[in-house]
Amino acid sequence: MTGVPGPAADALAALTAVAAPLPRPHLLLTALLVAAVLVLPRAWHVARHGLTIVHEAAHGVVAVLVGRRLAGIRVHSDTSGLTVSRGRPRGPGMVATLLAGYPGPAVVGLGAAALLAQGRAVAVLWGLLLVVALVLVQIRNLYGLWAVLASGAVLAAVTVAAPEGVRVLAAHAVTLLLLAGAPRAVLELARERRRVRRSGRRDVSDAGQLATLTHVPGAVWVLVLLAVCLAALAVGARWLWFAAA
Repeated sequence: MTGVPGPAADALAALTAVAAPLPRPHLLLTALLVAAVLVLPRAWHVARHGLTIVHEAAHGVVAVLVGRRLAGIRVHSDTSGLTVSRGRPRGPGMVATLLAGYPGPAVVGLGAAALLAQGRAVAVLWGLLLVVALVLVQIRNLYGLWAVLASGAVLAAVTVAAPEGVRVLAAHAVTLLLLAGAPRAVLELARERRRVRRSGRRDVSDAGQLATLTHVPGAVWVLVLLAVCLAALAVGARWLWFAAA
């Protein structure tokens, strides 16, 4: 016999499986749950680690794409992160690397929404596991290792062991969290920049570094980042709504 071996065929079938559309009442309840996570401080603090992982992954992927050498990623207990790459300290490559972080979760969420609109919830979960795995091999601090492993363990358990309905709900919940959490993170950036200015400290945020490199005010970069994230949220939410039953 020819063809793909049994286990590989099963994995491919699961990856390309098309699930039934999520009922709109379930989508609305999922959206309400995500909204609660966004506004409840403790819940947001936990969920924010997931966005930080994707944020740092976006920095890392773009750094490699523009020819920089990735030197490591850190995720901290206050939900901040740091991606270190080696290369020219100025120029378009560095600008692109800095610019990638905050829109990263929005872009990943938009891609996930496109897959969910086609019923491919399992593909979304495997894609997110791939992001976690890519970050895992670059983690350079113990807390970051714990955060990435914990996130990966939860995702893997849902992807491999959960019933189809749970996987569909989980894929929608994570997608909405990425889409809605991205602009919330940009608003946090704006608040943090105000605190830094009042304290007289140097602004080393992504927007502050972009301002230094491009001579475009950091506030403008914040607006650009917010516009991109809000656009992704609007488009992704529309796709999910019209794909729901």
